[in-house]
Amino acid sequence: MSFLGIEGHDRADLEVILDLADEFTEVLNRPIPRVPALQGKTVAHVFYESSTRTRLSFERAAKALSADVMNFAPGGSSVSKGESLKDTVLTLKAMGPDLMVVRHGSAGAPTRVAAWTGLPVVNAGDGAHQHPTQAMLDSLTIRRRFGKLDNLRIGIVGDIRHSRVARSNVAAFTTLGADVVLVAPRTLLPVDSREWPVTLSESLDEVIGDLDVVYLLRIQAERGGASVFPSLPEYVSRFGLTNRRFAAMNPEAVVMHPGPMNRGIEIADSVADDERALVLDQVANGVAARMAVLFWLLGGERSG
Repeated sequence: MSFLGIEGHDRADLEVILDLADEFTEVLNRPIPRVPALQGKTVAHVFYESSTRTRLSFERAAKALSADVMNFAPGGSSVSKGESLKDTVLTLKAMGPDLMVVRHGSAGAPTRVAAWTGLPVVNAGDGAHQHPTQAMLDSLTIRRRFGKLDNLRIGIVGDIRHSRVARSNVAAFTTLGADVVLVAPRTLLPVDSREWPVTLSESLDEVIGDLDVVYLLRIQAERGGASVFPSLPEYVSRFGLTNRRFAAMNPEAVVMHPGPMNRGIEIADSVADDERALVLDQVANGVAARMAVLFWLLGGERSG
Protein backbone atom coordinates (compact mmCIF):
# COMPACT_ATOMS: atom_id res chain seq x y z
CA MET A 1 0.00 0.00 0.00
CA SER A 2 1.24 3.48 -0.88
CA PHE A 3 0.13 7.04 -0.09
CA LEU A 4 0.16 8.70 -3.48
CA GLY A 5 -2.77 11.10 -3.14
CA ILE A 6 -5.80 11.88 -1.03
CA GLU A 7 -8.19 10.47 -3.62
CA GLY A 8 -8.87 6.81 -2.94
CA HIS A 9 -8.75 7.30 0.83
CA ASP A 10 -12.03 7.77 2.67
CA ARG A 11 -12.72 9.78 5.80
CA ALA A 12 -11.97 6.79 8.03
CA ASP A 13 -8.45 6.48 6.57
CA LEU A 14 -7.75 10.19 7.03
CA GLU A 15 -9.04 10.16 10.60
CA VAL A 16 -6.85 7.16 11.47
CA ILE A 17 -3.82 9.10 10.22
CA LEU A 18 -4.87 12.23 12.15
CA ASP A 19 -5.47 10.23 15.34
CA LEU A 20 -2.04 8.63 15.00
CA ALA A 21 -0.54 12.08 14.43
CA ASP A 22 -2.11 13.31 17.66
CA GLU A 23 -0.40 10.43 19.49
CA PHE A 24 2.93 11.17 17.84
CA THR A 25 2.60 14.85 18.78
CA GLU A 26 2.71 13.68 22.39
CA VAL A 27 5.78 11.54 21.60
CA LEU A 28 7.59 14.55 20.12
CA ASN A 29 6.98 16.51 23.34
CA ARG A 30 8.73 13.90 25.50
CA PRO A 31 12.26 14.46 26.87
CA ILE A 32 13.40 11.69 24.51
CA PRO A 33 11.20 12.20 21.42
CA ARG A 34 11.60 8.76 19.91
CA VAL A 35 9.75 5.44 19.85
CA PRO A 36 10.93 2.08 18.45
CA ALA A 37 7.83 1.69 16.25
CA LEU A 38 9.80 1.23 13.00
CA GLN A 39 13.06 -0.08 14.39
CA GLY A 40 14.67 -2.32 11.78
CA LYS A 41 12.89 -0.58 8.90
CA THR A 42 14.67 1.60 6.32
CA VAL A 43 13.12 4.63 4.64
CA ALA A 44 14.67 6.00 1.44
CA HIS A 45 14.12 9.68 0.68
CA VAL A 46 14.30 10.26 -3.08
CA PHE A 47 14.10 14.01 -3.71
CA TYR A 48 14.51 15.28 -7.26
CA GLU A 49 13.20 18.74 -6.30
CA SER A 50 14.57 21.21 -3.78
CA SER A 51 12.85 21.16 -0.41
CA THR A 52 13.40 22.40 3.12
CA ARG A 53 10.29 21.66 5.20
CA THR A 54 9.20 18.45 3.49
CA ARG A 55 12.59 16.74 3.27
CA LEU A 56 13.70 17.62 6.79
CA SER A 57 10.38 16.73 8.39
CA PHE A 58 10.30 13.33 6.67
CA GLU A 59 13.83 12.66 7.89
CA ARG A 60 12.91 13.80 11.41
CA ALA A 61 9.76 11.66 11.30
CA ALA A 62 11.59 8.49 10.24
CA LYS A 63 14.27 8.92 12.89
CA ALA A 64 11.69 9.64 15.60
CA LEU A 65 10.18 6.24 14.74
CA SER A 66 13.68 4.68 15.00
CA ALA A 67 13.84 3.82 11.29
CA ASP A 68 17.10 3.93 9.37
CA VAL A 69 17.27 6.58 6.65
CA MET A 70 18.79 6.70 3.15
CA ASN A 71 18.87 10.15 1.55
CA PHE A 72 19.14 10.59 -2.22
CA ALA A 73 19.41 13.82 -4.23
CA PRO A 74 20.27 14.01 -7.95
CA GLY A 75 23.15 16.45 -7.50
CA GLY A 76 26.40 14.46 -7.36
CA SER A 77 24.63 11.23 -8.30
CA SER A 78 24.60 9.14 -11.49
CA VAL A 79 21.63 11.19 -12.66
CA SER A 80 24.25 13.68 -13.89
CA LYS A 81 25.57 10.85 -16.09
CA GLY A 82 22.16 10.26 -17.64
CA GLU A 83 20.75 7.58 -15.36
CA SER A 84 16.96 7.36 -15.62
CA LEU A 85 14.52 7.62 -12.73
CA LYS A 86 13.63 3.96 -13.20
CA ASP A 87 17.23 2.75 -13.00
CA THR A 88 17.93 5.04 -10.05
CA VAL A 89 15.05 3.76 -7.93
CA LEU A 90 15.74 0.13 -8.88
CA THR A 91 19.35 0.67 -7.75
CA LEU A 92 18.09 2.11 -4.48
CA LYS A 93 15.65 -0.79 -4.07
CA ALA A 94 18.56 -3.22 -4.35
CA MET A 95 20.00 -1.62 -1.20
CA GLY A 96 17.01 -2.86 0.79
CA PRO A 97 14.71 0.02 1.83
CA ASP A 98 11.22 -0.86 3.07
CA LEU A 99 9.59 2.34 1.79
CA MET A 100 10.44 5.23 -0.53
CA VAL A 101 9.45 8.87 -0.08
CA VAL A 102 9.52 10.45 -3.54
CA ARG A 103 9.46 14.10 -4.60
CA HIS A 104 9.69 14.82 -8.31
CA GLY A 105 8.87 17.59 -10.76
CA SER A 106 6.81 15.33 -13.01
CA ALA A 107 3.21 14.50 -12.17
CA GLY A 108 2.78 10.78 -11.65
CA ALA A 109 6.43 10.00 -10.92
CA PRO A 110 5.78 8.52 -7.43
CA THR A 111 3.11 6.26 -8.93
CA ARG A 112 5.60 4.98 -11.49
CA VAL A 113 8.18 4.40 -8.76
CA ALA A 114 5.67 2.31 -6.81
CA ALA A 115 4.95 0.22 -9.92
CA TRP A 116 8.63 -0.26 -10.79
CA THR A 117 9.82 -1.17 -7.30
CA GLY A 118 6.80 -2.85 -5.72
CA LEU A 119 7.59 -0.92 -2.53
CA PRO A 120 5.25 1.30 -0.52
CA VAL A 121 5.76 4.88 -1.77
CA VAL A 122 4.80 8.17 -0.16
CA ASN A 123 4.26 11.04 -2.57
CA ALA A 124 6.19 14.03 -1.20
CA GLY A 125 5.04 16.24 -4.09
CA ASP A 126 4.86 15.53 -7.83
CA GLY A 127 4.79 18.48 -10.17
CA ALA A 128 1.54 20.43 -9.92
CA HIS A 129 -0.36 17.23 -9.13
CA GLN A 130 -0.50 16.11 -5.48
CA HIS A 131 1.09 16.70 -2.06
CA PRO A 132 -0.92 14.44 0.25
CA THR A 133 1.20 14.69 3.40
CA GLN A 134 0.93 18.49 3.24
CA ALA A 135 -2.84 18.03 3.22
CA MET A 136 -2.61 15.79 6.28
CA LEU A 137 -0.43 18.17 8.28
CA ASP A 138 -2.74 21.06 7.33
CA SER A 139 -5.81 19.05 8.36
CA LEU A 140 -4.07 18.19 11.63
CA THR A 141 -3.26 21.86 12.27
CA ILE A 142 -6.87 22.90 11.67
CA ARG A 143 -8.28 20.05 13.76
CA ARG A 144 -5.98 20.83 16.68
CA ARG A 145 -7.07 24.48 16.52
CA PHE A 146 -10.84 24.03 16.06
CA GLY A 147 -11.39 20.45 17.23
CA LYS A 148 -12.85 19.44 13.86
CA LEU A 149 -13.10 20.40 10.20
CA ASP A 150 -16.83 19.78 9.88
CA ASN A 151 -18.70 22.89 8.73
CA LEU A 152 -15.61 25.11 8.76
CA ARG A 153 -15.34 27.49 5.81
CA ILE A 154 -11.83 27.45 4.37
CA GLY A 155 -10.65 29.85 1.69
CA ILE A 156 -7.68 28.79 -0.44
CA VAL A 157 -6.25 31.95 -1.97
CA GLY A 158 -3.71 32.42 -4.75
CA ASP A 159 -2.15 30.35 -7.52
CA ILE A 160 -4.52 27.40 -7.39
CA ARG A 161 -4.05 26.34 -11.01
CA HIS A 162 -0.39 25.42 -10.52
CA SER A 163 -0.61 24.19 -6.92
CA ARG A 164 -0.32 20.57 -5.86
CA VAL A 165 -1.08 21.71 -2.31
CA ALA A 166 -4.45 23.12 -3.39
CA ARG A 167 -5.45 19.86 -5.09
CA SER A 168 -4.59 17.68 -2.12
CA ASN A 169 -6.03 20.10 0.44
CA VAL A 170 -9.36 20.44 -1.36
CA ALA A 171 -9.71 16.65 -1.32
CA ALA A 172 -8.71 16.30 2.34
CA PHE A 173 -10.66 19.27 3.70
CA THR A 174 -13.90 18.34 1.93
CA THR A 175 -13.56 14.66 2.86
CA LEU A 176 -13.28 15.77 6.49
CA GLY A 177 -16.42 17.92 6.24
CA ALA A 178 -15.19 21.44 5.48
CA ASP A 179 -16.66 23.88 2.96
CA VAL A 180 -13.93 25.15 0.61
CA VAL A 181 -13.92 28.29 -1.54
CA LEU A 182 -11.15 28.94 -4.05
CA VAL A 183 -10.19 32.62 -4.36
CA ALA A 184 -8.01 33.81 -7.23
CA PRO A 185 -7.94 35.70 -10.50
CA ARG A 186 -9.70 33.68 -13.19
CA THR A 187 -6.32 32.96 -14.81
CA LEU A 188 -5.10 31.27 -11.62
CA LEU A 189 -8.23 29.19 -11.00
CA PRO A 190 -8.39 25.59 -12.29
CA VAL A 191 -8.96 25.31 -16.02
CA ASP A 192 -11.91 23.00 -15.34
CA SER A 193 -13.26 23.04 -11.77
CA ARG A 194 -16.50 21.15 -12.43
CA GLU A 195 -15.21 18.08 -10.62
CA TRP A 196 -13.83 20.07 -7.66
CA PRO A 197 -16.24 20.05 -4.66
CA VAL A 198 -15.76 23.80 -4.09
CA THR A 199 -17.17 27.23 -4.79
CA LEU A 200 -15.19 29.88 -6.66
CA SER A 201 -14.63 33.58 -6.03
CA GLU A 202 -12.60 36.24 -7.78
CA SER A 203 -12.87 38.63 -4.82
CA LEU A 204 -11.12 38.05 -1.51
CA ASP A 205 -12.88 41.08 -0.01
CA GLU A 206 -16.31 39.52 -0.63
CA VAL A 207 -15.60 36.31 1.26
CA ILE A 208 -12.96 37.11 3.85
CA GLY A 209 -15.36 37.94 6.68
CA ASP A 210 -17.02 34.51 6.36
CA LEU A 211 -13.86 32.40 6.48
CA ASP A 212 -12.60 30.38 9.44
CA VAL A 213 -9.28 29.66 7.71
CA VAL A 214 -7.51 31.81 5.12
CA TYR A 215 -5.06 29.47 3.40
CA LEU A 216 -2.59 31.42 1.25
CA LEU A 217 -0.57 30.10 -1.67
CA ARG A 218 2.44 31.71 -3.27
CA ILE A 219 2.56 32.48 -6.98
CA GLN A 220 4.24 29.48 -8.64
CA ALA A 221 6.52 31.47 -10.94
CA GLU A 222 8.50 28.32 -11.82
CA ARG A 223 5.31 26.75 -13.24
CA GLY A 224 4.15 29.85 -15.13
CA GLY A 225 1.96 31.41 -12.46
CA ALA A 226 3.55 34.86 -12.68
CA SER A 227 2.84 35.16 -16.40
CA VAL A 228 -0.96 35.22 -16.23
CA PHE A 229 -1.74 38.46 -14.35
CA PRO A 230 -0.64 42.03 -15.14
CA SER A 231 1.62 42.81 -12.17
CA LEU A 232 2.48 41.89 -8.60
CA PRO A 233 1.17 45.23 -7.22
CA GLU A 234 -2.20 44.54 -8.83
CA TYR A 235 -2.22 41.01 -7.43
CA VAL A 236 -1.43 42.30 -3.92
CA SER A 237 -4.15 44.95 -4.16
CA ARG A 238 -6.79 42.33 -5.02
CA PHE A 239 -5.66 39.11 -3.36
CA GLY A 240 -2.89 39.85 -0.85
CA LEU A 241 -3.68 39.37 2.85
CA THR A 242 -2.94 42.97 3.79
CA ASN A 243 -3.32 44.45 7.25
CA ARG A 244 -6.69 45.88 6.19
CA ARG A 245 -8.00 42.48 5.08
CA PHE A 246 -6.61 40.79 8.18
CA ALA A 247 -8.57 43.27 10.32
CA ALA A 248 -11.74 42.34 8.37
CA MET A 249 -11.39 38.64 9.24
CA ASN A 250 -13.46 36.92 11.89
CA PRO A 251 -11.53 37.41 15.20
CA GLU A 252 -11.36 33.62 15.64
CA ALA A 253 -10.18 32.94 12.09
CA VAL A 254 -6.62 31.83 11.40
CA VAL A 255 -4.10 32.20 8.59
CA MET A 256 -2.14 29.34 7.03
CA HIS A 257 0.57 29.05 4.39
CA PRO A 258 2.52 25.97 3.20
CA GLY A 259 5.72 27.98 2.70
CA PRO A 260 7.90 29.38 1.48
CA MET A 261 6.15 32.69 2.13
CA ASN A 262 6.67 35.75 -0.02
CA ARG A 263 6.17 38.48 2.56
CA GLY A 264 4.63 41.61 1.12
CA ILE A 265 3.00 39.72 -1.75
CA GLU A 266 0.50 37.08 -0.65
CA ILE A 267 0.87 38.02 3.03
CA ALA A 268 1.77 41.22 4.85
CA ASP A 269 4.88 41.03 7.00
CA SER A 270 3.04 41.81 10.25
CA VAL A 271 0.29 39.28 9.46
CA ALA A 272 2.88 36.54 8.93
CA ASP A 273 4.18 37.19 12.44
CA ASP A 274 0.77 37.41 14.13
CA GLU A 275 -0.18 34.71 16.65
CA ARG A 276 -3.18 33.80 14.47
CA ALA A 277 -0.80 32.83 11.65
CA LEU A 278 -0.24 29.09 12.11
CA VAL A 279 2.68 28.72 9.71
CA LEU A 280 5.12 27.39 12.32
CA ASP A 281 2.40 25.16 13.78
CA GLN A 282 2.10 23.63 10.32
CA VAL A 283 5.84 22.96 10.24
CA ALA A 284 5.79 21.34 13.69
CA ASN A 285 2.70 19.28 12.86
CA GLY A 286 4.37 18.12 9.66
CA VAL A 287 6.69 15.87 11.62
CA ALA A 288 3.84 14.19 13.54
CA ALA A 289 1.69 13.84 10.41
CA ARG A 290 4.52 12.24 8.47
CA MET A 291 5.31 9.93 11.38
CA ALA A 292 1.66 8.87 11.23
CA VAL A 293 1.78 8.15 7.49
CA LEU A 294 5.01 6.16 7.77
CA PHE A 295 3.69 4.12 10.68
CA TRP A 296 0.33 3.62 8.94
CA LEU A 297 2.12 2.10 5.94
CA LEU A 298 4.88 0.16 7.69
CA GLY A 299 3.57 -0.49 11.19
CA GLY A 300 0.42 -2.36 10.27
CA GLU A 301 -2.06 0.31 11.44
CA ARG A 302 -5.17 0.45 9.23
CA SER A 303 -8.62 1.94 9.50
CA GLY A 304 -11.12 -0.59 10.85
